[in-house]
Amino acid sequence: MSTKHEQILQYIEKLEIGHKISVRQIARDLNVSDGTAYRAIKEAESQGLVHTIERVGTVRVEKKQRSDIERLTFAEVVNIVDGTVLGGKAGLHKTLNRFVIGAMKLEAMMRYIEPGNLLIVGNRDNVHRIALENEAAVLITGGFDTTPNVKKLANELELPVISSSYDSFTVASMINRAIYDRLIKKEILMVEDVLPKNHQPYYLHHNDTIARFHQFVRETAHSRYPVVDDHGRVVGMVTAKDVMGYEPQDPIERAMTKNPIMATTKTSLASAAHEMVWEGIELLPVVNDHRKLIGVISRQDVIKSLQYMQKQPQIGETIQELSFRGFHEVEKSGQPLFRGRITPQMTDALGRLSTGVCTTLITETAMRMLRRQRRGDLAIQNFTLYFLKPIQIDTVVDISPRILDLGRKQAKMDVEMMIDNQVVAKALVTAYTMER
Repeated sequence: MSTKHEQILQYIEKLEIGHKISVRQIARDLNVSDGTAYRAIKEAESQGLVHTIERVGTVRVEKKQRSDIERLTFAEVVNIVDGTVLGGKAGLHKTLNRFVIGAMKLEAMMRYIEPGNLLIVGNRDNVHRIALENEAAVLITGGFDTTPNVKKLANELELPVISSSYDSFTVASMINRAIYDRLIKKEILMVEDVLPKNHQPYYLHHNDTIARFHQFVRETAHSRYPVVDDHGRVVGMVTAKDVMGYEPQDPIERAMTKNPIMATTKTSLASAAHEMVWEGIELLPVVNDHRKLIGVISRQDVIKSLQYMQKQPQIGETIQELSFRGFHEVEKSGQPLFRGRITPQMTDALGRLSTGVCTTLITETAMRMLRRQRRGDLAIQNFTLYFLKPIQIDTVVDISPRILDLGRKQAKMDVEMMIDNQVVAKALVTAYTMER
């Protein structure tokens, strides 16, 4: 039987897109306390089911799929550009498909205005009206207002008309940056990305017997299972190794490993992989916020997904990639090293190489060297950095990696940063590998 919290979430999920909700309304309709209603609404907001819009309230919105994470709602655009909503507030929850800069004649502009678009334009009242008639929202730059007729039309069509004090170029750059950041987020794999959809995982109950375990092994050809209690909450994990030495009539809960490591759908895949490799776990139960089992992921699934992502072209650029962009590999005395120039963006307020960028450069150098030695995914375990001399702007530096110890699962490296053959920074890096 579902809890009141779960019942409220199910109720919210069934509401029409655009429906306004409140704590009092939920509490009254479902006969629950204000506190229970408030917590459920906050949970719904974290799941992307509702969105709180300033001066409008909490609204049921269309849940974004991770494949569409780069899309923004008009409400988010308002926040990004520090805008003011002139009309069409009821449509703030809608998602824009793309934005168009209206720096052209009306006839040429019409080819680009489509339903769901956002037209960025100045104080051209007739263009505002025509864009709305073509089911596109409007963002007016320069802090200009629009006519009462345009505001009325925006309210009728539920299409936002937003005013921002920034110019068109700045507004477009701000929106583009927000989309770009989301593309980078899109590349961060979560457990939900590899969890099989609509797949019921195999599991055992805590009061099942060891004989039931052996029967399950014959039926499913698996050898490890999560164990749940009478409410479906995960209370343990049991494997073929765990049941050795027990009698067939003994209960599973005597043999199982209690309080197992678990993941949620929002756990990053890298974090899950770390736990599985570090703890020697082959199967990880995935639970909801109430510890109820919703699926399982295997170590093989996780590693395969991470290896697949490494082969994909990068859509967004992270700080690590941008920092290392100007570096190239050279060979000196038969040893590989990476050479590059310290640019203004890499420095601190005193014009010296910042500690964060130095750490990034050395880490990336170590990882590139280790990837040549073995196949598999890598993660930093320990990092110790020593600055010996300040590293000034526009200086050409050489980063030289040297492997000290290479084990089956761990590697230790000494990395030196040099200027004219003089060591200016030195680091000891320990990494662990996540093999196939």
